[in-house]
Amino acid sequence: MTKRRCSWPKSELDIAYHDKEWGTPVHDDRVLFEFLILEGAQAGLSWATILKKRPNYRRAFLRFDPKKVARMSKAELAHCLKNPGIVRNRLKIASTVSNARAFLDVQKEFGSFDRYVWQFVGGYPKDAKRSSGPIPARTEESDALSKDLKRRGFRFVGSTICYAFMQAVGMVNDHAITCFRYKELARSSAARRPDSRTDARRR
Repeated sequence: MTKRRCSWPKSELDIAYHDKEWGTPVHDDRVLFEFLILEGAQAGLSWATILKKRPNYRRAFLRFDPKKVARMSKAELAHCLKNPGIVRNRLKIASTVSNARAFLDVQKEFGSFDRYVWQFVGGYPKDAKRSSGPIPARTEESDALSKDLKRRGFRFVGSTICYAFMQAVGMVNDHAITCFRYKELARSSAARRPDSRTDARRR
């Protein structure tokens, strides 16, 4: 039986990403940093392009370890500019290092980036309940996240980029309600809410 999916995944790489990653709640700081950088790298490009280059990004930026990336030298960044396996945009490459430093500052202040970023959705995934039509490019939550990240010195974190990040790391379940992943993620999110047991007892 063919699984019903969102309309956007077309290639095998897209489908694998959609089925296993997109919209799954992420609480690992290294993975959150990876997605923040990759979504910024996508600006002006397609996500399919970034997915294809993802293994190269992981090698170029030290498996997205923010401590290591924050210490990258000018020589290492110059080498990245010659790397055909990533997007060779000088500003985007430079922002990876400055964003790593800002990321470490957030970790120091909040204990983890996870604790900081999930507060923008109240700690639990927002359910978009999207039946059809285009996916929104931004929301009030992404506007607030973008504004605060910029205030903290992050770059390439406009509201549209922030919303794509929020979708990717599961801060919002933006799968179409007809998609098999929507149902899986909605059930998982409901089970993790602290009031779920109370609700179950009431039924």
